[in-house]
Amino acid sequence: ATEGTGYRDPSFSSHYTGATNAGFVRGGYHFARPDSASGSEQASYFLAHGGGWSNDGTTLPGMLDVETNPKGERCYGLSASSMVSWIQDFVDTYKSKTGRYPMIYTSPSWWQSCTGDSRAFAGTCPLVLARWADSPGTPPGGWTHTIWQYTNKYEFGVMGIRSMEMRQVCGGWLLGECFFLVDLGCFDA
Repeated sequence: ATEGTGYRDPSFSSHYTGATNAGFVRGGYHFARPDSASGSEQASYFLAHGGGWSNDGTTLPGMLDVETNPKGERCYGLSASSMVSWIQDFVDTYKSKTGRYPMIYTSPSWWQSCTGDSRAFAGTCPLVLARWADSPGTPPGGWTHTIWQYTNKYEFGVMGIRSMEMRQVCGGWLLGECFFLVDLGCFDA
């Protein structure tokens, strides 16, 4: 849906509406830019442009996408403690305005490098683990993964979705061929 405090995905509304009309569980994500504005400012921007949550049984909490800076230094020039503070600022603002904790999307290597493998969010924010491999491995930061994105291949115009099938496997749910939902209970009201 958004990036930083100045970009809105021009296709977000139509994709969100299409997913809603098709009966899919859906939500928005915010690509973090810790080098451009505070976590609070970015959470507010995200919420104003599609990142909200509603207790309707089909809307996921907003997702904070924290990963390697595509335009510069990997950790946006922040120390691990400063990065954790930035993320906490985003999380606190999102939670205070929605009543829900956001999901956090990250990879093990980025989280370990840029937050010092912080455990500050493992008990509150569901993890979307980006690890393109045959197994999720050990999640970073004390988390047990909630959603595991295990490929970056896609069809249907949706990154990570190669089929629209959802089935129960191994105590969780497999959405298509690319996302594994381990604990859907975290999305309950």
